[in-house]
Amino acid sequence: MRNENSFDGAFCVVKGAAFALVLSFLSAVVFAVILHCCQVNAKLVYPIAQTLKAVCLCLGAVVFVRGEKGWLKGMGVGLVFTALSYLAFSSLGGDFSLSWLIFLELALSLAVGALGGIVGVNLK
Repeated sequence: MRNENSFDGAFCVVKGAAFALVLSFLSAVVFAVILHCCQVNAKLVYPIAQTLKAVCLCLGAVVFVRGEKGWLKGMGVGLVFTALSYLAFSSLGGDFSLSWLIFLELALSLAVGALGGIVGVNLK
């Protein structure tokens, strides 16, 4: 017998991660246009890109996580988002190499997702 609550929880995780990924792609395109038009220090590109991804992830968790255990569902959004964004952005860049940065990004995504999930379940 299937538990409807677990299905709803998994569905909100997938929806939140998909929303965050689409928002992340859109913000990356806007950021690329800004980079093309303006002179930006090369040292700032990576931190700005990671900040944009974190904001998109947090918004995805806030918008789609509802019900109980928001922190856990938010961490799920962070995990799924990190996996999907790694695959998507690596395929665009043509480099699938693993480094310690992906594990740092995963840890930060779990924390940001948990925070977004906590905020999401407490919004009315």
